[in-house]
Amino acid sequence: MYRSISDFEKNYQEETAQTRKLFSLITEDKKNIKIHENIRSLNRLAWHITQTITEMGLHAGLIDSDPMADLSSPSTIEEIIQLHEEHSSLLKKRVRLKWTDSSLEDSIDMYGEQWPKGKVLHVLIAHEAHHRSQMTIIMRMLDLPIIGIYGPSKEEWQAIGLPAME
Repeated sequence: MYRSISDFEKNYQEETAQTRKLFSLITEDKKNIKIHENIRSLNRLAWHITQTITEMGLHAGLIDSDPMADLSSPSTIEEIIQLHEEHSSLLKKRVRLKWTDSSLEDSIDMYGEQWPKGKVLHVLIAHEAHHRSQMTIIMRMLDLPIIGIYGPSKEEWQAIGLPAME
């Protein structure tokens, strides 16, 4: 749970940049492949992560309407990246405008539960990280490169001349 807006802003900026970097490695020819009937495609996961920004922002009272709620996934990953950047930037600005450090302990209704506003910000980032993790597994299975987000990827270890963990 966040206790300061500035801590959230810094962390959110870093996390969303990593998300867009990961999205940029998805190729158009592999974006809609479903590796299993119960696993979403990379395109669907990228779009879900992006749509959640405005969906959670609406539930939290940070934005007045959800412009992406009923939209179909854009035709390219690049368009998803642009929308992700646009709406994550907007959400970050709205947090700064509407909430204060002292209000982060105030509870609001989120999905039928009472969450402190600081938890809303935490869940927003954790949700994105959760689905990024799913995406990296799918990307490995589709022979796409991945980035190291919280530590080097196998390719990044190799690039710096160190053995990757088995």
